[in-house]
Amino acid sequence: MKRIAVLADVHGNVPALEAVIEDVAHQRPDEVLVAGDLVGRGPCGKEVVRRIAEQRWRSVRGNHEDYLLAFRHRKVKSRWLAAPEWSAARWMAAELDEAAATFIAGLPLTLRSNLAPELRVVHGTPRSNGEGIGPWTSQQQVEAHFSEVTEPVLVCGHTHRPLECRLPTGLVVNVGAVGLPFNRDRRAQYAVFQLSHDEVAVEFRRVDYDLELTVRDYETSGFLHHGGATARLLLLELERAAPFLVPFIEWTRAKGIMPLVSEVEAFQKFYDPDESFRAFSRRLSELRNEPQSAPKPS
Repeated sequence: MKRIAVLADVHGNVPALEAVIEDVAHQRPDEVLVAGDLVGRGPCGKEVVRRIAEQRWRSVRGNHEDYLLAFRHRKVKSRWLAAPEWSAARWMAAELDEAAATFIAGLPLTLRSNLAPELRVVHGTPRSNGEGIGPWTSQQQVEAHFSEVTEPVLVCGHTHRPLECRLPTGLVVNVGAVGLPFNRDRRAQYAVFQLSHDEVAVEFRRVDYDLELTVRDYETSGFLHHGGATARLLLLELERAAPFLVPFIEWTRAKGIMPLVSEVEAFQKFYDPDESFRAFSRRLSELRNEPQSAPKPS
């Protein structure tokens, strides 16, 4: 029997990672792999990279690695280098040191377990680290993603929600997120695979950690102060274990306003993280169709 641990989406959350490192040590797997997004969406990217490198855990490159490297090398739209709504991305890119930037730039987009060659790891899907497999993904779509690999076990992250989907020809597993879970459980989450002959068992691990230490990192690092609306929304994601940033962006687009700190309070009155995505989208559509209020007389 081979035991392989896979974690993903640490997102600069050192206390959560440290708790997982300790839990992994107790689980004593034969190999540990990382499904990307070590950095981004959190204040301590370089420390997370350092700890992963120290553990000698092999990792793939997530979309947030690409995202911060693009900002670091100024390969983004010119206005993004100064506009306030991109302040968090600029801060996180600058927070990385050269060692961390070099490490994440060298990560592959996909890897296979050294000890269990039947297990393939990607960040999002086999074709892109920017798209994901989540509870909303139809079985037909899951099968289409699975058909792009030759291994019978496909492991991913990206959507921050654990998922196990058994297909007639294999298994697709999303291991959830260490640093920013979106399943309303704030604990750090990862998975351990037990592979024996033709059988694969999956154990989803959920590990308590000191959330207040992470909140303190947001504050003492300067991320919360300099990161604008994005940093405020990411802190809400951390505390509520639910998505806030992308819904906020969609809400500002529907209203035709800039995604600034001044709009966060109004968004929180509109948004319910327990509402289904379909219901939220319907309300956004109604918002877009609302007539614009008449301009006030000067």
